Amino acid sequence: MERPAWAPRSIDITVPSVSRMYDYYLGGSHNFEVDREAARKAMEFMPGLPKVMQANRAFMRRAVRFAVSEGVTQFLDIGSGIPTFGNVHEVAQAADPEARVMYVDRDPVAVAHSKVVLEGNDRADVLAADLRKPQEILGSDEVGRLIDLNRPVALLLVAILHFVEEADDPYGAVAELRGALAPGSMLVLTHATYEGIPLPPERAEGAVDVYRDMRNPLIMRTRDEIARFFEGYDMVEPGLVPMPRWRPDTAPEDEDPYAFSGLAGVGRTA
Repeated sequence: MERPAWAPRSIDITVPSVSRMYDYYLGGSHNFEVDREAARKAMEFMPGLPKVMQANRAFMRRAVRFAVSEGVTQFLDIGSGIPTFGNVHEVAQAADPEARVMYVDRDPVAVAHSKVVLEGNDRADVLAADLRKPQEILGSDEVGRLIDLNRPVALLLVAILHFVEEADDPYGAVAELRGALAPGSMLVLTHATYEGIPLPPERAEGAVDVYRDMRNPLIMRTRDEIARFFEGYDMVEPGLVPMPRWRPDTAPEDEDPYAFSGLAGVGRTA
């Protein structure tokens, strides 16, 4: 397989990547045949996966606009993935040109492409780091330059926590990040769950198995387990709900049934 010019030499282009599969679902071009093959295999079990990802991105954009409307103009987007149209910095800076956005991802393709997209934007940057190591993020020069932790920050954990296994203590990581942020900060979160999927759980499990086979297990948590990530936050109305039902721009009834696969919420510290 020929390596595209945009693909860092350090990555193995024969192994599928979660972030590149996500890019494929959204119609992006920064993915390889191995990613497309894995995504198509998952879609054999859940053909509506692209609709799930589109609903996820649409929620993210609404949540970013809401944060800016509430006076929060600093964004820490962990697990940001490969930039696509309508990404956080575009939405936030359209609402407030002074908004600052720090992207964080451990995927080299996501980081490399983000650097290209953000070139010349001195209010947005990207950091190669892992959610499971909060201090490496919080103590980085990049975050220190761009984000003032003494002022409210919107922490975005969008479609990332379901890739963190219990052994890696996702609740501890989220709590550590919360503890470092100023009062008035927000948590913007989406998470996969069997609730709302318009399929029998045993069929949806087939798609989960595809990720497990990639050694990137997809952890399908319950509503109560997802709600635990919001400990220390006051939930913003309407609470933890299917993605199209969080402050929708259009009637949720018009959405594809697959768009309701997964839960979304926003919390704010006092």
